[in-house]
Amino acid sequence: MLNRVILIGRLTRDPELRYTPAGVAVTQFTLAVDRPFSSNNNGGEREADFIPIVTWRQLAETCANYLRKGRLTAVEGRIQVRHYENNEGKRVYVTEVIADNVRFLESQNSGNSSRRDDAPPEGRGGGNYGGGGSGSGGGQNHQDPFQNDGKPIDISDDDLPF
Repeated sequence: MLNRVILIGRLTRDPELRYTPAGVAVTQFTLAVDRPFSSNNNGGEREADFIPIVTWRQLAETCANYLRKGRLTAVEGRIQVRHYENNEGKRVYVTEVIADNVRFLESQNSGNSSRRDDAPPEGRGGGNYGGGGSGSGGGQNHQDPFQNDGKPIDISDDDLPF
């Protein structure tokens, strides 16, 4: 069995950070993800899905500190369906993605996100933050092997596999 989701989209609003009674950080935000096709009903305009995302622990705090509305973000995690009883006694179902890895795909200087002085350095790890799953060791910062730093890439034809 497999329950794995990878999404790329833009935040519809700033993340909301809360803490459980036990002091565990949890952040919720919504990711707008374009559909890969155009609908004939909207005059050919692309539609989007608005997917609720939940992050936990260190990843939740990192997302709350550095993500902002409109920022292009990749999320990796699993789909979870839960339910609760509302005030009227009706059962309400909620489907959401529990993220265990979040990647900031734009630099903090891009036009779609506001500039923050405390934003993470994009040159160090490219904004890849994981963790937050059960038993995980918290946030991880990985160096992006495809980051070019503005320098030309030196690859000979012998290095190419095709």
